[in-house]
Amino acid sequence: MELINNAPLKAFTTFGVEATCDHLYRVEDYDELKLAVQYLERPLILGGGSNILPIGDIHRNILRMEMKGIYILEDGDQPIIGVAAGEVWHDFVMWALQHDLGGVENLSLIPGTMGAAPMQNIGAYGVELESVFHSLQAVEIGTGNVRVFFKEECRFGYRDSIFKKEVKDRYVITGVNVRLTRDHQLNTTYGAIQDVLNVKGISHPTIHDVSEAVIAIRQSKLPDPKMIGNAGSFFKNPVITADQYTLIKSAHPELPGYPAEEGFVKVPAGWLIEQAGWKGKRKGNAGCYEKQALVLVNHGGARGEEIWSLALDIISSVKEKFHIELSPEVNLWNGEL
Repeated sequence: MELINNAPLKAFTTFGVEATCDHLYRVEDYDELKLAVQYLERPLILGGGSNILPIGDIHRNILRMEMKGIYILEDGDQPIIGVAAGEVWHDFVMWALQHDLGGVENLSLIPGTMGAAPMQNIGAYGVELESVFHSLQAVEIGTGNVRVFFKEECRFGYRDSIFKKEVKDRYVITGVNVRLTRDHQLNTTYGAIQDVLNVKGISHPTIHDVSEAVIAIRQSKLPDPKMIGNAGSFFKNPVITADQYTLIKSAHPELPGYPAEEGFVKVPAGWLIEQAGWKGKRKGNAGCYEKQALVLVNHGGARGEEIWSLALDIISSVKEKFHIELSPEVNLWNGEL
């Protein structure tokens, strides 16, 4: 286990903001982790850093999960695959496609690592992790005890799970088990997937075709963190009641909406932000991406406080115009926390 003192978080997060943490431990195996969680007080857990905004220097121990490995745990028509927490999510999707295993093709090119995926039930283009999730292994902070969480115990919701609520900061996820398919049921109805397939003249798509379409769409809309700092979608798509949606739509007839759970409607946050006039605008070194209003970016030299100030302005503006309050999807790490 490697220890880095005064670690530059710019090197470990995709927003690329200037911040440090007192102590960062790079954990590569299970025994190192069990030892660390028994002796380090209140450690923060870091994966790929693609969903983190540090606001100031962090005076906490950070455990960066770098465990690797992908294993077939149970074969058959719906094989269960075990994936270590430190595996890059998109690398796992590519592994699944190479083995002609389906279920995660719509989740191609989502940044981050496998250990972070269950925490917010990652999702894109009509599919969420929940749809393929089987179970996960976690180590309890303070004791080092191992626990298995099955799907029902995780209480998955829209960008939500038990790990963001009741057991937040109590467990470190070490591996995730997913159930994939050999007899694939494709989902091409969400977003522009079908449009891309039509342009390519693909009438009988494979899981590979769907993945390539999703990648093309994401690359056309989202900035590469290696070129411009960002964490992908900064805000959740708000879910409002059907009655509230009807009321707002009467004033804004063009307001899009998608069915959520019974009696609720999901509204695209990017559309709200764009209509409020933020798309392409910048405030100092922070900005709202010119191709996708849902993405906040670091134009270079921005600190976390600057990006968060922009986010608060956007939240206030959208609330004033539409009476809808946006919530950040990105996790905020603030000083002592």
